[in-house]
Amino acid sequence: MPIGPRGEKRPANPIEAGIMVARIATGDLEEEYVDVPKSTPARAEGGKKGGKARADALTAEERSEIARQGAAARWEDKPEPEAA
Repeated sequence: MPIGPRGEKRPANPIEAGIMVARIATGDLEEEYVDVPKSTPARAEGGKKGGKARADALTAEERSEIARQGAAARWEDKPEPEAA
């Protein structure tokens, strides 16, 4: 059974889901909510830590090569500017 945005269980079948919504709207069915955390502090810091750790581990030559490859990829499909 699929889980909704706040942890509630929903039927996968669209007809059953519509019936469930109607029952909730009329008060025939009470929904149960599960407390689902949006993000954890360790998860939020993960990207910030990873980039710095990678930059510290690379040599200047390696960083330069990665930057050069990135610039080449960004300019790959763009035409050369014409000289006047």
